[in-house]
Amino acid sequence: MTKEEIIEMAKKVGVGMLHDGEFALMGNEKIKAFAKLIAQKEREECAKLCDESEYPDGIDLAYLIRARGQE
Repeated sequence: MTKEEIIEMAKKVGVGMLHDGEFALMGNEKIKAFAKLIAQKEREECAKLCDESEYPDGIDLAYLIRARGQE
């Protein structure tokens, strides 16, 4: 995940940015929402690797990884 992607996710949930590029995390709900976006992004990247895998169980693993986000 790139720095730009992280910054974009922070903006989506209303996490502020200080003048020097550091995050100003405000409130538990925004922090939780930010962490959820990061986890979703990471799960999808892992699932894509499984989708592209040559292993027979790759597609099943991708489904299971994506399902974790539905809990």
